[in-house]
Amino acid sequence: MDLVIAEKPSVAISIAKVIGATKKKDGYYEGNGYRVSWCVGHLIQMANPDSYDEKYAKWNMEDLPIIPSEYKYEVSKSTKKQFSVLKKLLNDKEIENVINACDAGREGESIFRLVYNQANCKKKMKRLWISSMEDSAIKDGFNNLKDGSYYDDLFESAKARAIADWLVGMNISRLYSCLYKQNYSVGRVQTPTLAMIVNRDDEISNFKKEKYYTVELSLDKFSLSTDRIDDKTTTEQLINLVGNSIEITDVFQKEKITKPELPFDLTTLQRECNKYFGYSAKQTLDYAQSLYEKMSPKQTLNIVQSLYERHKVLTYPRTDSRCLTEDMITSVINNILGKNDFDTERIKIVFNSKKVTDHHAIIPTISSLKEDISTLPESEAKVYRLILNKLHASVGYPLVENTTKIVAEFDGFEFSSSGKVIIDEGFTKYLKEYKTKKTEDTLLPGVKVGEVFEIRNKEVKEKYTSPPKHFTEDTLLKAMEVAGNDALEKGIEVERKGLGTPATRAGVIENLIFKGFIERDKKNLIATNKGISLVTIVSDTFKSAETTAEWEMKLSDIANGKANKDDFLKCIENEIRETVGIYRK
Repeated sequence: MDLVIAEKPSVAISIAKVIGATKKKDGYYEGNGYRVSWCVGHLIQMANPDSYDEKYAKWNMEDLPIIPSEYKYEVSKSTKKQFSVLKKLLNDKEIENVINACDAGREGESIFRLVYNQANCKKKMKRLWISSMEDSAIKDGFNNLKDGSYYDDLFESAKARAIADWLVGMNISRLYSCLYKQNYSVGRVQTPTLAMIVNRDDEISNFKKEKYYTVELSLDKFSLSTDRIDDKTTTEQLINLVGNSIEITDVFQKEKITKPELPFDLTTLQRECNKYFGYSAKQTLDYAQSLYEKMSPKQTLNIVQSLYERHKVLTYPRTDSRCLTEDMITSVINNILGKNDFDTERIKIVFNSKKVTDHHAIIPTISSLKEDISTLPESEAKVYRLILNKLHASVGYPLVENTTKIVAEFDGFEFSSSGKVIIDEGFTKYLKEYKTKKTEDTLLPGVKVGEVFEIRNKEVKEKYTSPPKHFTEDTLLKAMEVAGNDALEKGIEVERKGLGTPATRAGVIENLIFKGFIERDKKNLIATNKGISLVTIVSDTFKSAETTAEWEMKLSDIANGKANKDDFLKCIENEIRETVGIYRK
């Protein structure tokens, strides 16, 4: 008999149904030669410092740095029950092989291996590596299981990342807290995120607005304007020189084609929900997770039956992929897109298995189309409709616009006016209700080069430059997603880019608020004095997004067998020793 361990109960249920493990047991399913159980996220975690020595229970400068010769792990208190189930199964004599069916990625590998190791299991490992939960993908995955040892380097990479984060969190947090008698928390993702907010606030507070001018000419049916002019005297002279009429010197017309965006990953969903509905990143994640876990109100109370028949409204939301797998084409087109017109050229772009990592993009489930969405809470219904509309838009036809720019040059100055007309609304017809500003086409008259127009009015307009805007959750999530990417070397593929992951970024923001480093001011995120103080004192290494990029490149090399975990950790240990040493001199 084979034991299959998935990362989450919902995934275990889907797998069990496909492979015929239909009998519900205590913490697992059984049947057809399989037992299928699950983790509940990270069942095993790195032990706290006081597990190594009781003296570490108190934060003292003289005890730093804390760098164990071997690292300890412990069962998470909240998940002890499920670990006990897994430990018993892993050591059951009836089990011959153990199949790792956790998420196809670094963290999924780590979740399984830590449980396997903590249970002191020695049985043969196999690996199920799939990114889609379609029945056909699960069947294909089981037909192509790999030996677990094939992913040993990936686990080494996962261990290296976890230990490195532990070293930074436990040592640098204690260092600055002891030095400044303040409860500070430093993290590889958290602190660079805080630094971005502090730096933006600093740019705004130090911003000095600059006055500038434009000259505007009102003609028949349209107007022309100069670009920025810094000297007012120049504008006054220009108005006097331009006279009572002006000749058109250029007319530029161009067809602009805008292609639709891909379906949502979690970060883009959080960004757009913040922009359109004002939801925080955490609220959006909570709503999406709830939709993922929804059960039909029509379902029976029989637990076994309800687990198999549960009608999820959304696919798994904690994903960083914006594409769907190719095996989903038929079911999505036939059951979700339906009779709606779509651009066949978009199919190969949206359905691209090579661009799917642990999980595919977020879309409505097929069963959700049979549900009465009006019974959902309004907040969740908004998220669901946005995701459905985004999917339809992603395979829609391009937006086609005609853009026109009319130019009149005079005495070395350019007066111009721009406008556009929508020729084909394309994919935007699915997203009309989400426009944040009411935009109307700027219609310009048919004008020819050489035409002369009477100037009905001319005036100098006084304007000011604008400061940068405070981060909102929308703009901060985008900044986190791309932070440090410039430091990535070309040609190196890394598993994680930016600060955090789609699943953790909302928690990072909430944690910064909870710890008093930032606060919400309506939609804006503002650094507090405590947050500013921390960013001021912490060393550049531990507040730079480039550090994360450098780590990811090295972790990628470890996962690919090109680098050694111990060498990577030694560098971080030395950095910590040097940082602590600076304050001991």
